[in-house]
Amino acid sequence: MGLAEKTFKKGEIIIKEGDVGKTLFYVTEGKAGVYVDYGKKNPFRLGFVESGEFFGEMAILEAYPRSATVVAEKNVTAIEIPGDDMGAFFSENPDQIIELMKLLGNRIQTMASDYIESQVLLKQLRDADEKKKKSLFSKIKKHMDTYQANKNQLDEPSKDKLKAELDKYKDDNSGELKTLRKGMFIFREGKEENCMYILHNGKVGMYTNYRSKEEVLLSELEAVSFFGEMGIISDEPRNATAVVESNGATVEAISPEDLQVMINKCPQKVFMILRDMSYRLRKLNVDFLKTCKVITENYKDV
Repeated sequence: MGLAEKTFKKGEIIIKEGDVGKTLFYVTEGKAGVYVDYGKKNPFRLGFVESGEFFGEMAILEAYPRSATVVAEKNVTAIEIPGDDMGAFFSENPDQIIELMKLLGNRIQTMASDYIESQVLLKQLRDADEKKKKSLFSKIKKHMDTYQANKNQLDEPSKDKLKAELDKYKDDNSGELKTLRKGMFIFREGKEENCMYILHNGKVGMYTNYRSKEEVLLSELEAVSFFGEMGIISDEPRNATAVVESNGATVEAISPEDLQVMINKCPQKVFMILRDMSYRLRKLNVDFLKTCKVITENYKDV
């Protein structure tokens, strides 16, 4: 493998926003900051990466320009993994697949929470009187810098390549295929279950507070989609309800044991799961920023 252990001094840029990424990094020591608009007048720090964490994976998984700049906050030692060597790295370190899934899954959960909050606030702002609008608008200010920093990153990602690729591996028998009717539950919010799913055809709706006054449609999944992975990588109850929204939907259930089979026999399918998680994270970011845009453009004077 073409792996290389590298050391970066405090203040050194490791990857730069907008660059074409060909490698990802696994931090073994130190701490790095993740920034947008780094080096400009108003840079914004999105967070940190520390020992045992990956960064730069989205550029590899989706062949997408780097979305942020990563800077060593103190001396950092990291393993640089070329995209072409990902398969070999994860075959030798299968536990790191789960760690990378956890990383993406946690980011998705955080982004989903922010998106739900922004949707609720937008509805409240539309329905509120003028006195209440000022108070509600203040709640979205914590997201304003993030919106301003990412306002040019609103391109909708395409899943066409993912659909074409899955056709190559749909008969590998690593999971259990089921055909479901419209209205059937795949899993329910608040329930515990250690399984994830691939939607091969049909539609599935992802809801919070399903069939209540506070119901929110988080997303409507179409083929090909991977979902429910938090059931494998977390012991937490489901944070959403998955409902079949078309007759004859075909869903593949994947247990932790099935995932281990994939890692050993069909790593390409595992990479598709990771790419889909990356796609969903960016899509949530796009939808969230659009909501922030509506709020800032329509209620900035309250």
